[in-house]
Amino acid sequence: MYKNLAATLVAACFFLSAVQAQTPAQTSAKTPTKSTDPIKAGFVYVSPITEAGWTKQHDEGRKAVERALGDQVKTTFVADVPEGADAERVIRDLAQQGNQIIFTPSFGYMEPTLKVAKEFPNVKFESVTGFKTASNVAASNARYYEGRYLAGIAAGRMTQSNVAGYVAGFPIPEVLQGINAFTLGMRSVNPKATVKVVWLNAWFDPPKEREAAMALFNQDVDVIAFHTGSTAVMAAAQERGKMAVAYHSDMRKIGPDAQIIAVTHQWGDYYAARVKAAMSGTWASGSVWGGVKDGMIRVGDFGPKVPKKVQDEIVAKQKAVGAGKLFPFAGPIMDNEGNVVLPAGQSLSDAQILGMNYLVQGVVGKISR
Repeated sequence: MYKNLAATLVAACFFLSAVQAQTPAQTSAKTPTKSTDPIKAGFVYVSPITEAGWTKQHDEGRKAVERALGDQVKTTFVADVPEGADAERVIRDLAQQGNQIIFTPSFGYMEPTLKVAKEFPNVKFESVTGFKTASNVAASNARYYEGRYLAGIAAGRMTQSNVAGYVAGFPIPEVLQGINAFTLGMRSVNPKATVKVVWLNAWFDPPKEREAAMALFNQDVDVIAFHTGSTAVMAAAQERGKMAVAYHSDMRKIGPDAQIIAVTHQWGDYYAARVKAAMSGTWASGSVWGGVKDGMIRVGDFGPKVPKKVQDEIVAKQKAVGAGKLFPFAGPIMDNEGNVVLPAGQSLSDAQILGMNYLVQGVVGKISR
């Protein structure tokens, strides 16, 4: 995940140029193996594997690789690896152990991945949420904001107080995209709605996540969303009798009454396709920014409080997003300081989305610098 705003604005420029092409690099390090031994695929996780959340979804992707390839693949993973020197050591160990393709799903793993990749030119590396590529390093990310917009519509239909809360990790474009898309979706069906944001400056800190949620519930918030790595916010909503939008994973086990909808990340198809490409010798470096259309983002897993009419509305609008008929960042858009960001009849470009550095009208709060 992204660590700071400056780094991510730089990332936007690099990632956009790669995404616009959406084609593999010319150098692809094609090394098909004639061995009957299974291909070895390694995974590095930034947090423990919990029952739901960011790391859980990537481990589900690993399991999808095993289901797709059976005894043709052998996977291994190392969890709870801090970004930085520890990550470099673990990635190098996985390469030395003979893994032919290694997935590193955290932004802070990007530089360690690139460094190790230079030492192992015949190993393929997948930098998930990274933006830099090399002949044997590919980059990928998902358009999380598409799911956020749809979840905002659900929240707008369900709220009684017209006040939503949002527990946010770091004020970087990826998170700002989510807050803004959620607010725009909510206000598209409920113009009176507002969204209160609490910044944590942490990705995974269950006690702080819970504390922030409780503070928001004390400020008339009756539905809450979050961009953090644990299930603490969902658990707090369940405890307080409030409603919540699950993120990364379906969290109905934690919040059976609280969850109204989940925005989930689906990595399995992508991971399986990349391992298959490594097996066949067709793997090539490149950049992917996939969304609903590509099956990488999905909303659903409705809770019992959500009327069928609202569920049907969300399902229909999800299809419209996937078909390119509904775009979350369509004008007019104003920021929460009264400035026109985008006039009516226009839509934000990928470059503008990737470099987002403001909060839209309806968000209560400021960007934590």
